[in-house]
Amino acid sequence: MLSMNFTIWTSPDYFVIKGISVTPELQVPIFFLVLFIYVITLGGNMTILLLVSIDHHLHTPMYFFLSNLSVVDIISVTVTLHKMMFTFITGNRRMAFIPCVAQMYVFISLVCVELLLLTTMSYDRYMAICNPLHYHLAMNQVVCALLAMFCWVLSFLEIIPHLVVISGLTCFTSNEIDHFFCDIMLLVKLSCSDTSIIDLLIFTYALVLSTCPFLLTIVPYAFILNAVMRITSSSGRRKAFYTCSSHLTVVFLLYVTLASQYLRPNSMNNLTFNKLFSLFNTAAVPLLNPLIYSLKNEDVKRAMKQGSKCCKISR
Repeated sequence: MLSMNFTIWTSPDYFVIKGISVTPELQVPIFFLVLFIYVITLGGNMTILLLVSIDHHLHTPMYFFLSNLSVVDIISVTVTLHKMMFTFITGNRRMAFIPCVAQMYVFISLVCVELLLLTTMSYDRYMAICNPLHYHLAMNQVVCALLAMFCWVLSFLEIIPHLVVISGLTCFTSNEIDHFFCDIMLLVKLSCSDTSIIDLLIFTYALVLSTCPFLLTIVPYAFILNAVMRITSSSGRRKAFYTCSSHLTVVFLLYVTLASQYLRPNSMNNLTFNKLFSLFNTAAVPLLNPLIYSLKNEDVKRAMKQGSKCCKISR
């Protein structure tokens, strides 16, 4: 590795993660904000997992996929926020090259898992509302398990080419990453190696990842809307609407934050703006997901009330 007095780094042993802000006065507020978000996110998603596991009324495909979504949120928020909390406690902003690439790989894979799970949940709602007579046959336990496995395996496999190319980068203009985790865009931007292959991979992956799951998520809702409008009972339409509204809210939040973060022109790129949107995407969205599903879903609210009653009786 060359001396730090040079502007070129060859195969750096570590990167320096600068975090959201380097201002000393902001470190304590940022730490407690991140800690609060992390604890609430863990609590909310673990509550969803607990309710789904103990309440037999929630043993349905919809809540099975929701449980997978909660697992994604728990892992995602842990992978991206742990370095910020570790840095505050130890003062060490360094992250070795391999853990940095591993963090990037896991984060991108989890984003893909979440998008595919939301697509699968859209298909589940389509079958439940548009084909209710065949729903239990089409969405049995084996099918649901295979669909969930497909989401996880495909997401982690299709990022391997990115991992291989990123691992081969040997020349960097700096070892400082102006972010709170190892973001692939900043890592490529710091490289002075030939990045044409990784640029093509990122562009192709972003295009496919943003278009295909989005269309496969939205198109079923066109059929759902058509089916809901044909329901003569107002209570039936209301129930169908509330069944889908939580899912659509989560889809809207995720795609808007991802588009705002990665699909803006270079002229609008701003590091502070990027970090704020990344914080919202990696921390606030996993925090909001269980709140959205619990506040807008009657089944979850009923399970929470039942669980609280059981706790009082046991005391």
